[in-house]
Amino acid sequence: MSRITLRVLDGSDRGTVYEGLPVPVTIGREEGNTVQLNDERISRFHIKIQDDQDKVVLTDLGSTNGTRVNGEETQLRILRYGDLIHVGRSVLLYGTREQIAGRLEELRANGAPIAEELDPDELARRAEDRPENESELLWTEEEDLRSTLHIPSPPDVPVGLSPGQAAQFSEILEYLHLRARTLIQAVTAPKDGEPVEMLYENWQDLLDIQSLLAEYLRKIGEPDAE
Repeated sequence: MSRITLRVLDGSDRGTVYEGLPVPVTIGREEGNTVQLNDERISRFHIKIQDDQDKVVLTDLGSTNGTRVNGEETQLRILRYGDLIHVGRSVLLYGTREQIAGRLEELRANGAPIAEELDPDELARRAEDRPENESELLWTEEEDLRSTLHIPSPPDVPVGLSPGQAAQFSEILEYLHLRARTLIQAVTAPKDGEPVEMLYENWQDLLDIQSLLAEYLRKIGEPDAE
């Protein structure tokens, strides 16, 4: 069973540390949650964090105002040390200082480009110094919070799929690959430094692919949604 640490960086409960919580963990404003936050914009039972195949997974429980991880809306997300979880007006940092430092070292060892490092102590200090009349801290607009920890990297292919599931997953990827390849081949490579231009219908096709990916993400994150 995994144990996780969450630190509240912003919101009414800022400065609170939930250390070594055994998963599964639920977060919301109602009694009965593992972590009960004093935040009117959080749903009664907002998110759940649980183990699945040696990974820690966050699931939005159909909340009214949604959940963001590192500024991105999400229904289902594998958590990594240093992730910022936004629920309502509250911002939670996932992982201990040691775990986050270990992830930074791993990224360095793998040759990841190091931008501004995320310093948990500095984040906590900034949250504490925020004016009381300021409704929320816009973390995604802080340049020095766009650290290596939050640069998306290619995820691993899921393991343990049945042959039918693997075939279906492969079919989806092949479909998207073929559509993306068609768009790439339709673009004339410019000279160095010149912008790439594409036909309006190709731009619309690209937007359609983005829309399709958004639909896939929603269906995976909310399988029972109409």
